Amino acid sequence: MDEPHLSPEEVARYARHIVLKEISGSGQQQLKAARVLVLGAGGLGSPVLSYLAAAGVGLLGVVDDDKVSLSNLQRQILHDSANIGMAKTESAAQAIARLNPHTRVIPHTLRLTVDNAVDILTAYDMVVDGSDNFEVRYLLADTCEALNIPLVTAAVGRFDGSVTVVAPYQQDAKGRPCPRFRDLFPEAPPPGLVPSCSEAGVVGALTGVIGTLQAMEVIKLITGAGEPLIGRLLLYDGLAASFQTIRYSRKE
Repeated sequence: MDEPHLSPEEVARYARHIVLKEISGSGQQQLKAARVLVLGAGGLGSPVLSYLAAAGVGLLGVVDDDKVSLSNLQRQILHDSANIGMAKTESAAQAIARLNPHTRVIPHTLRLTVDNAVDILTAYDMVVDGSDNFEVRYLLADTCEALNIPLVTAAVGRFDGSVTVVAPYQQDAKGRPCPRFRDLFPEAPPPGLVPSCSEAGVVGALTGVIGTLQAMEVIKLITGAGEPLIGRLLLYDGLAASFQTIRYSRKE
């Protein structure tokens, strides 16, 4: 497929990208041609969607069946007080339209299930996981693996978070298959072991840090810049202001 043409307005809008040799005009055209699905328009999805739209990703799909509530606004910066009670997909689409009219949004106002996951994901080149549900997280990872779609997945705690990129259809530098999501997390923790956000709390700015890291990985994957977090889990401790990287590999 030919890379889409950038209009003079888009060249001006993305000028700071285009001067980067790692991205350049070709990379910006790749961003415009990209189709990215974001699961969740909440704490992680808000910065992911904002930065991908600002970066010029041509098509963003948003999956979320929730509505904006007052307690969301402490961290879900895509939404505002005027949109309380509105579907998060609709609120996200309005915010993205204001930010970048060149980005098209497809709202999927539903919950991802075994019955609809394949149909939804096949329309996209890449998936970003911003969910807070282990069942959905495994469904998303398994579906991406089956469809050979890269997955940028993350999780947050109270003051800490993690990010990795899963692309098991690829091979590493030594010719070995890249790890799967289940190589890192073989199974979900027992119900009730991990408290929900509403129970444990979360610093709003933390979701901005982790979600922005996810957006950066998406941009790298689309443009070919740098080395994505494939086979590497990036850990962030907000209280200590420290990062750590753990390598993991494919299991037999």
